[in-house]
Amino acid sequence: MSDDARAPEPETETDPVLAKLDTLPVKPGCYLFYDKTGAAIYVGKAKSLRSRVRSYFQEGGSDSRYFIPILRKIVRDLETVVTSTEKEAAVLENELIKKHKPRFNVKLRDDKDFLCLRIDTKSAWPRLETVRRPSPDGARYFGPFHSATSARRTLHLVNKHWKLRTCTDLDMASRRRPCLQFQIKRCPAPCVYEIDRDEYAEQVRSVSLFLEGRHDELTGELERRMKEAARSMEFERAAIYRDQLKAVESARESQRVVSVKDVDQDVVGLYREGSIAEVELIKVRSGRVADTVSFSLRGVELPDEEILGNFLAQYYGDEAEVPVDVIPDEILLPVLPDGAEGVSEWLGDRRGRKVALVVPQRGPRVELLAMARENAEHAFKEKQRASDDIEARLDDLRERLRLPSLPHHIECCDISHLGGGDTVGSIVALKDGQPDRKHYRSFRVRTKTEGDDYLAMYEVLARRFRRGKTAKEAKEAEVIAEEEAEAGVEAEAPPSSGKKAETDWDLPDLFVVDGGRGQLGVALSAARDLGLHDLPIVGLAKERESVIGEKMVDRVYLPGQKNGILLRPGSSSLFFLARARDEAHRFANHIREKLGKARRLRSEIEDIPGLGDAVRKALLRELGSMAALRAATDAQILAVTGVTKRHLTAIRKVIAGPGVEAGAEGNAPPPEERKDEA
Repeated sequence: MSDDARAPEPETETDPVLAKLDTLPVKPGCYLFYDKTGAAIYVGKAKSLRSRVRSYFQEGGSDSRYFIPILRKIVRDLETVVTSTEKEAAVLENELIKKHKPRFNVKLRDDKDFLCLRIDTKSAWPRLETVRRPSPDGARYFGPFHSATSARRTLHLVNKHWKLRTCTDLDMASRRRPCLQFQIKRCPAPCVYEIDRDEYAEQVRSVSLFLEGRHDELTGELERRMKEAARSMEFERAAIYRDQLKAVESARESQRVVSVKDVDQDVVGLYREGSIAEVELIKVRSGRVADTVSFSLRGVELPDEEILGNFLAQYYGDEAEVPVDVIPDEILLPVLPDGAEGVSEWLGDRRGRKVALVVPQRGPRVELLAMARENAEHAFKEKQRASDDIEARLDDLRERLRLPSLPHHIECCDISHLGGGDTVGSIVALKDGQPDRKHYRSFRVRTKTEGDDYLAMYEVLARRFRRGKTAKEAKEAEVIAEEEAEAGVEAEAPPSSGKKAETDWDLPDLFVVDGGRGQLGVALSAARDLGLHDLPIVGLAKERESVIGEKMVDRVYLPGQKNGILLRPGSSSLFFLARARDEAHRFANHIREKLGKARRLRSEIEDIPGLGDAVRKALLRELGSMAALRAATDAQILAVTGVTKRHLTAIRKVIAGPGVEAGAEGNAPPPEERKDEA
């Protein structure tokens, strides 16, 4: 190929971008960079679009962000959106990031689930419950809590000391006698008994004050109620208020006092090592630490200012995770994000009151910020240590089994049947030692195996490996096509098979079969028959350690090796293999039981071809049973709603009419009444 026919150099491709730089407006707005495929790779906001965007393409500029050199090489197009204010630019940037999910923008990932506590004060008998996603239904929401455990622990504390119902509206409407909660004096049973609504509303208000963190106000009210009950000689009621006071004091003692300011604060700490960062958010309410939550950011090539700006936009911009009423008075940050004034104004509009972004220089707030950074560093190192531990275990497994690479993706197969029937095969997947359920697969064995596990395993593995081979070939073809396209070669379109490439069937780094040398031989045959000679396959069997059967041990069998490798309990090598084996066994039994249940509940009428669900249900509903259908005449069957002569013909092909022997042609007329076909 001549030099003239080669693809254009990158400088030529970026000319359209450079041509747009001189026409950019000196106004606030958002800008989007696109690569050669037309995908957005970065979204940003600016006070002045012209100066901001031009700074990306100035040689020897002061922009030291990590991804700038990469961005200059791959950007092929530019788009800008002008806004009237910086606040509108901040809002638009958040929406564009959510829409395009650019490569170089921060992807906020929380290591914990958000849970909120909900109480509907408009209900006749409000109850406290956990919800995942708040909705604008007029109810009150408290949270979000940094973990499900924290939320449920709080719910348990409330249910223990404040007598609110715990049953659902449906249970309450159908209940005819009090439940166990009434017996242990944790519910007044409004479902059955007439109770004082004012007293119940008082409990609801106390719960709201407790969850809002207004402990001083709640303590005053509880002390007043306790004294009034004592003066009225209602000592049981006074004891209830006493226990509630102890619960409030216990909750207050578990919170660290960090400030005496009567303002709500969110403190953001940042710790990073290269492109991996950890953001720690400490929620301070009325001078006390109320909650903490950490976020892991990977592949971050942005400076601290942009990381924090994207974090604020994503975290506080999601109304489902952060309701408006939990946005604080001020947010303490190590550095101000880009467009801080616009972000502050946008948060203030969401909250309905002013929200300040503060970089403290002295005083207690500096100590708060230092504490947040320490927590971020601790969370970073703990997660890094957990990741390193998994890598060490995988490396130990690689060495013991002599694998070519770390087995990040492990699959295991198991066969399950019941007396030779309902035979199924299961394949489960582990990703870095954790179950990867989206890659679980189940197979119903089609071959009549008569309880032959080897035959069933060969069929299951052949079907799985065949799809894996198809996915591998499809990916290899894509790589070749991309390389030829980059070289300027006009490749011919591959013949289409009419089926979507099964790219979700990638072959694993290690395949495990539940069994010894026999099962391993079957798996190797299934793979080699398809030309998959490089797929690592091992067998895991639980066998007797000695000839007298002292105890059971796990052994791993490798191809071409007679004796298995003994894996002692507690070894890191056994950890992943045993987890995969046990999960495959559980999944196979689950599928087999599900299949057997469906078969047992199956009606004989479903074996009659030509009948739809509606017709089958009508026949059973009006005739009563299969026995009645067998005894029914043609006229009785045709009298069923929705049954036609076509349906009757289909039935008579399977079920003979009354007085006709099995195998006869239904209610056919006698020979003398037939027309001569000669």
